[in-house]
Amino acid sequence: MTTKQTRIMNRTGLHARPASDFVLMAKKFESKITIKNMDENGEAVNAKSIVRLLAEGIGQGAKIEIAADGPDEQVAVQELTALIETGFGEAG
Repeated sequence: MTTKQTRIMNRTGLHARPASDFVLMAKKFESKITIKNMDENGEAVNAKSIVRLLAEGIGQGAKIEIAADGPDEQVAVQELTALIETGFGEAG
């Protein structure tokens, strides 16, 4: 299993388009992928489920943990973390 923690940088957090972009990227990988809001001590939820991701209400500045388990886990965590750290292309 590979895990990495980062912070949500974009203004809108993981809502609507950013959440959709995240889920679409997560679905490209064979590994089981979860995301957990570390600030809320939330449970790890399926990162390939838009419903579960939106239900978490992860906002700007939240510390999250991405975990992947499977044959492409390292690449999955690396690419999903990079997507978050670029702010999903949102300004400010």
